[in-house]
Amino acid sequence: MIPALLSNYAPADLSFEKGEGMYLYGNDGRRYLDFMAGIAVSALGHAHPKMIGALTEQAHKVWHVSNIFRIPGQEELAQKLVDATFADAVYFCNSGAEANECGLKMVRKYFSANGHPEKYRVIAFENSFHGRTLATIAAAGQQKLLDGFGPVVEGFDHVPVGDIEKVKSAITDETAAILIEPVLGEGGIQVVQPEFMRALRELCDERGLLLMLDEIQTGMGRTGKLFAYEHAGITPDILTSAKALGGGFPVGACLAVEKVAKTMTVGSHGSTYGGNPLAMAVAGAVVEVITEEGFLDHVTQMGNHLKQGHAGVVDRHPEILEEIRGVGLHIGLKCKVENTQVSNKLLELGVLTAKGGDYVVRLLPPLIVEDTQISEFINLLDEACTELENG
Repeated sequence: MIPALLSNYAPADLSFEKGEGMYLYGNDGRRYLDFMAGIAVSALGHAHPKMIGALTEQAHKVWHVSNIFRIPGQEELAQKLVDATFADAVYFCNSGAEANECGLKMVRKYFSANGHPEKYRVIAFENSFHGRTLATIAAAGQQKLLDGFGPVVEGFDHVPVGDIEKVKSAITDETAAILIEPVLGEGGIQVVQPEFMRALRELCDERGLLLMLDEIQTGMGRTGKLFAYEHAGITPDILTSAKALGGGFPVGACLAVEKVAKTMTVGSHGSTYGGNPLAMAVAGAVVEVITEEGFLDHVTQMGNHLKQGHAGVVDRHPEILEEIRGVGLHIGLKCKVENTQVSNKLLELGVLTAKGGDYVVRLLPPLIVEDTQISEFINLLDEACTELENG
């Protein structure tokens, strides 16, 4: 007999009874330094007072009404995001995959509404990650995500990141858009160079294509900017957000410029739970904190401290660690041994991290991290590497 819970995960034999700030408290009686943040989700750490206040206040009012009625929280949060970004309109949903599905539908609807229904193909990039739906696994360019789920959803062409000539050669009369993560998170914290991002924007402008950015993991302050596209000095046509947007409460968003947004007419898309009052209250609190003066500067400062500390550890343990990569607090530690060895050793020492592709351990602490916790982590990483070297 199989377990009642579907066995599509292989969780560690560890659970948590509570969290506070940068720490989680396990049912094993130990305290854990959280450098994973639920995979870049818990941007404000655990039990943040503003999030608790927003959730409990709304919970005493109304939880769900559906989008048959106006939800004032949606209108307020949409305006905050519009004011802070390139976008003219926002659609709210429940997850990153849903946000990407909305963005991909927007691409097709835009060209269909403008008399070019033949334009539907999207150029995406190898080793990317966009979610677990049938369309988003097709967009990712990773065979392991597709195994057992054929036939593959049609409409995606894949090229290597960084080669603008291969992007150009992939364009056909059916090409509608280019989809890219500014940092390939699951792919091992591969930072897309600003020059390449600018080249993609120029190419889209020249060829009449849409540029869609998946900022589900990089967005909401993770890189030291509200959204990572700001580092390249460009703006997209469509952008997706989730993860940190709700700080742990399920919520996603798809942002778009006017020419795209106005083609999504009544009935073209929807969600039962998307943008519900609870999600809007919590996400509104998260956006308010992250956009406070000085918050993003703090993220940049802590990211620099983390990188500097890592450099010394890499130098001391060249048989274990190879390099540091990333931007802001979106950091990857490239290992010369299996990344599982490093992450498991850190777990033994009371630190939570996330694995990534290319032998990378992902370091994604809550954005509220301070110097003391970074120093604590660096010391524990040093200890982990020493123990691995000594067998």
